[in-house]
Amino acid sequence: MSKTILLALVASAVEGFAPEQRRGGIRSVLQSERAPSWSEAEGGGPRAPNPQSGAEAFRDLVALQNSIPGPPGFYDPLGLAEMEMKLGWSEGNDYQSRTQAETIGFLRHSEIKHGRVAMAAFLGFIAQCTPLVSGEHSPILPYKDYVANVGPQAQWDNIPLFGKLQIITMVGMLESYGEGAGQPDGYVHYMKGGKPGFYPEIYGRGGPDTAAGPGRQIPLNLWDPFNWAKSGTAEDRAKGLQCEILNGRAAMFGIMGLLAESSVPGSVPFINAIAGDNYPRYSGNVMVPFSSDFTWATFSGLDGLADIAASSS
Repeated sequence: MSKTILLALVASAVEGFAPEQRRGGIRSVLQSERAPSWSEAEGGGPRAPNPQSGAEAFRDLVALQNSIPGPPGFYDPLGLAEMEMKLGWSEGNDYQSRTQAETIGFLRHSEIKHGRVAMAAFLGFIAQCTPLVSGEHSPILPYKDYVANVGPQAQWDNIPLFGKLQIITMVGMLESYGEGAGQPDGYVHYMKGGKPGFYPEIYGRGGPDTAAGPGRQIPLNLWDPFNWAKSGTAEDRAKGLQCEILNGRAAMFGIMGLLAESSVPGSVPFINAIAGDNYPRYSGNVMVPFSSDFTWATFSGLDGLADIAASSS
């Protein structure tokens, strides 16, 4: 049972992504299994088609990219924005065919989301290199068997397995809410005409309803917690979107550079020239986030998740 639970957690992170057809007739299929979308799982049935046409969505995309300062403007060498992909599960054990407008909505949202994650990771990496975070913590340790003065990747390795699962579960809950779980008021999915990058208000959500009113466990919105964007003009919001896309792209390069230099000294000369031997090095594999807890080779020899947890505690 414990093995089944862990495998389910891993499988739940896998999403289907299958480009089906490009406008010019080129066909490419990359298929993987995926669970039903939240609306279908709740009995809501398939979502309505995106009201925007593929030509309109493509023009909006080109206009947005060309409005962003600096090179390269609109750049799509693989022609992804011209494809009609297969995304999500449908009846008959087949993938749902998506229109070009839905595909563009998916791609735009993906870029913004990856940029946000990269910005958080870049700043988090820098913060975790400071003595305030990675130094000694006494008498209260952040977690059992805490090890001070190690790099960010080693800090993750040292977190107990259940601590890692709590982090992943929390991120998954926020992700599902951003995809429409819980049916937030006024939410329109980004593949159905909604705004790419939009995250619904989460303030005041969570917790059981009481006689005093609904639960209020979440005190701030995840996006725009201080309501700065609401007070801005449409021009301010358009400029903010451009800045977010540019900063996200830079952060994606940045975090990969930090990780590369940490694993292969000298691979990023700019970082190596600044930090030199003081830069945190890591001999593990950042693409295997649970390597300190288990591997697939050793997992089959252990007696379930309880033994893994016991060995890491």
